[in-house]
Amino acid sequence: MLPRELISQVKKIEIKTRKTVNEITAGAYHSVFKGRGIEFDEVREYTEDDDVRDIDWNVTARTGAAHIKKYIEERELNVILAVDASSSTAYGSSDKSKAMRAVEMGALLAFSAIRNHDKVGLLFFTDKTEFYLPPKSGRLHGMRVIRELLAREHSGGKTNIASAMSSLMRLLKKHSVIFLMSDLLDEKDFSRTMRSAGKKHDLIAIRILDPAEKNIPHGIPDLILEDSEDGGICEFRASSPSRAKDFREKSELIHAQNKALCAKAQVDIIDIDSSEDFIKPLLKFFRMRERKH
Repeated sequence: MLPRELISQVKKIEIKTRKTVNEITAGAYHSVFKGRGIEFDEVREYTEDDDVRDIDWNVTARTGAAHIKKYIEERELNVILAVDASSSTAYGSSDKSKAMRAVEMGALLAFSAIRNHDKVGLLFFTDKTEFYLPPKSGRLHGMRVIRELLAREHSGGKTNIASAMSSLMRLLKKHSVIFLMSDLLDEKDFSRTMRSAGKKHDLIAIRILDPAEKNIPHGIPDLILEDSEDGGICEFRASSPSRAKDFREKSELIHAQNKALCAKAQVDIIDIDSSEDFIKPLLKFFRMRERKH
């Protein structure tokens, strides 16, 4: 993609998401993601202007003079977009691939973070870390994140969510909000590593699936299918009602198992259909989280 075309796409995404960003940052995002709450500032002697409820009785007993602990609210967050760049995310049966939906959602979340004066970072992963941009604040950095999202080309490779989570736990020294954007089509059990990451950080899985991955459309002829990640070839009799039923049932089982892995890891999941608008399920999730808080 030429730089001029890339800049044009960045601007289009910014304009397209501006209204939604305003809606999100006006309420749900700010209410849900507040960082760690408060952090310790200092211990000092009590004065008559202080609230007696702030007295630290342990320090007071130890020193013989009334002392209080003061805290400050920790406002700035680290927001990390962990984006699956494996071959399977390039698939799309409609005008939008799973990868393009991830770009649009990533842009919306990045602008929301910047608008809320948070830091935002980016990780692309397959079965290894493909690219990492450390979190920073500011509009220019936010635009850099969007450019990287748009410019990234799929380099092939399989999905390894456990590896991506392990990398983030090494890279991130501060509590962060991690949005994992993936189809979750990973042959390995990622629940243990996700659980560890979820204990240290606020981890949210955004599962992006194409409708054709869940149900073979009616009237599709027999197909020759290629696995986008390992190159395997198979014939599929899509015109056979029994085969179509088998496909649907196996697909439901795989996606249910992946959702169960997230539940086992105690990680919230947002399901996104790549052919539909993603704003409603995202806002629904934010408002659900807001009620919990």
